[in-house]
Amino acid sequence: MDARAAVSSPPSAPSLGDRLEVVGLLSLFGFAAALQISIAVAQSLLAIAVLSFVGTMAVRGWRIEVPRFFWPLAGYAAATLVSSAFSADPRASFADSKQLVLFLIVPVAFHFLTGQRGLTLLTVIVSVGAASAAFGIFQYGLLHYDQLGQRPRGALGHYMTYSGLLMLVTGAAFARVLFGRSERVWAALAMPALAVALALTLSRSAWVGACAAAAVLIALKDFRLLATLPVAAALVFALAPRIPAPVVQRAVSIFDPNDATNRDRVAMLREGVQMVRAHPLVGVGPDMVEALYAEYRVPEAVEKVNPHLHNVPMQIAAERGLPALALWIAFVVTLALDLARRFRDGPHRVVAAGGLAAVVAMLAAGMFEYNFGDSEFLMLFLLLVSLPFAARRPMRADAAA
Repeated sequence: MDARAAVSSPPSAPSLGDRLEVVGLLSLFGFAAALQISIAVAQSLLAIAVLSFVGTMAVRGWRIEVPRFFWPLAGYAAATLVSSAFSADPRASFADSKQLVLFLIVPVAFHFLTGQRGLTLLTVIVSVGAASAAFGIFQYGLLHYDQLGQRPRGALGHYMTYSGLLMLVTGAAFARVLFGRSERVWAALAMPALAVALALTLSRSAWVGACAAAAVLIALKDFRLLATLPVAAALVFALAPRIPAPVVQRAVSIFDPNDATNRDRVAMLREGVQMVRAHPLVGVGPDMVEALYAEYRVPEAVEKVNPHLHNVPMQIAAERGLPALALWIAFVVTLALDLARRFRDGPHRVVAAGGLAAVVAMLAAGMFEYNFGDSEFLMLFLLLVSLPFAARRPMRADAAA
C-alpha cells in the first residue's frame, strides 16, 4: 500500500471499550445534573455509569484503581454488614444497607472524570444548583414555603436534603470564586441565589456547615482574610431588620438552650451513649435506632421517637458499633489529609478546595444532622471529594483515543 492510500483510508470504527467510555462519561454527567432534580433519574443514570464502568473494565482488562480513602470506606461498609447480621431485625438492617452501593461512585468517578473533566462537572453542579436555588426562592416568595412546617425543598422530597445539597454546592461555588481561573464570574453570579435559598430553608445545621466551609476556604486563600469575618457578622446583624423574620428567629434559636429541638438533640446524644454501652461492637443495627428508641429514651427527651440521632458520629456508633465508627473516622482523616496535599501540591486546586469544603461542611453540619445517611447528600458528597483525585489521574492512551 502506498502512502496516499494509507492517508486516505477511513479511520477505524470506535471499539466497544471506547463506546462504553463515552456512555459512562455522559451518564455520570447526567447523574450529577439530575441529583438536584430527581433522585429516580439520578439513580438510573448512576446505574448506567456503573454498568459502563464494569463493562469497560471487563473489555479492556484494566485493573480497578481507587484513591486511598476508599479503603477505610470499604472497611466501614464491611462493618455495616457485620452489624446488620447481628441486628435485632437483620432483614430491615440489610435492606437499609443497600445504600452502601453508592460507595461505587468513588471508583466510577475516579475512572471517568480525569483531567479537566472534573472542572466541567463542577460547572454543571453549580449551574444546576443555581437553578434549584432560584426555584427554592420562588417557593418561599410565591408559594408560601415560609415556615418550619413548610420550607423550600426545590424539586426534592425533603427540605433537609435540599438544604444539604445547597450547602455542598455553595461550598463548591465559593471554592471556584476564590481559586478558579475560569468560570469564576459565573460561580460568583450563582453565589447570591445559593446563599439566599440556603438561608430560606431555615436549616440551621446546613447554615453551620456552609459557614464552616466558607471560613476554611477563606483561610486557605489568605489566613489574614479571617479578620473580615467579624465585619461580615456585624453587617448581617445591621441588616437583620430587613431579613425575613423566620430566618432571624431560626438563627437566634441556635443559641437558645431552652429551644425544644436543642434540648432534644442533647437528649439524643445521651440515648446514643446508652445504645453504644449496650452494644459497643456491632451497635443496635442499621435502621434500628427508631425501632428501639423507646427502649433507650431518656426522661428529658422532647420527642417520643426520632428516626435518627441527629449526629453522624453518634449515629454510626449507636447503629453500627465502635469499630465502624473508627473506620469512618479513618476514612474522613485520610480523605482530608489527601485533599490537603492535592490542594497544596497539585495543579487542580479548585476541585481540591471544593472537596475540602464538602468535607468540612459535612462534618460541621453532621454534628446536628445525620447527613451522611441521606442518599442524595451522600451521592453529591462522594462525587465532589472524588474529583481532585480523578483530575490528577493520567489518561490512558487507549481511553483518550
